[in-house]
Formats: sequence, structure tokens, C-alpha cells
Amino acid sequence: MTVQGVLDAVAAVCMVTGALLSLAAGIALLRFPDLLSRMHAAAKPQVLGLLLVLTGCAIRIGTVLDITTMVLIAVFQLATAPVAAHMVGRAAYRDGQTRSDLLLTDELAPHLDEYADQTAPNPERRP
Repeated sequence: MTVQGVLDAVAAVCMVTGALLSLAAGIALLRFPDLLSRMHAAAKPQVLGLLLVLTGCAIRIGTVLDITTMVLIAVFQLATAPVAAHMVGRAAYRDGQTRSDLLLTDELAPHLDEYADQTAPNPERRP
């Protein structure tokens, strides 16, 4: 087997594994019971699946311009997906869209009063 054959096999394994992880994330979005679980499924395996697909494509294509583009896509995905998931989770928690019976620990509950005080309308302040 040549070097190119080995690289093609590695690229194929990466792409198939990434596609399966993305498929699992999509199925989990339909099957998980609450918003926080679905948010976790949308963020974690989807990002890893995309990174594996990009790695497989980079190995297979091999040109410098395409690889740098894929690296940029990966960096932006790693920078934005966790932040977006965190913000969606906090907003859902504050809005009461989470199921408290599925939470093992609730670290935000003591801070809800502080949040309510900060967001309450102040009658002395004029718009």
C-alpha cells in the first residue's frame, strides 16, 4: 500500500466518523427530553464531527489554500459554538424552560435573585 493509499484510508475514516457524530447529534436533537440536553447534543458532537470531516478533507485535498481555509472554519466553529450554547442555556434557564428534575446540581439558583434585582425596572430612572 502506498502513502497516498494510507492517507486516503485515514481521510475516509475521519470523514465517516465525523458524519456519524453529526448524525448522532441530529438524532439526539429529536430524542433528548429537555432543552439543555438538546443544546449539549447540538454543540459537542456536532463540533467534533465537523472537525473530523474537515480533517479528512484536508488530508484528502492537501493544498495549502484549502487547508488554511479549513483551519479557519475549525477555529471559528470552536470559538462560536460553545459561547452560543452557553448563552442559549442561560437564557433558557432564566426563562424557566429547563426541567429541574433532570438537573443534578443547580448552581445558578442562588444567583437568580441577584439577576431579578438587576433586570427589574427602576421607577426613578427615566428612559
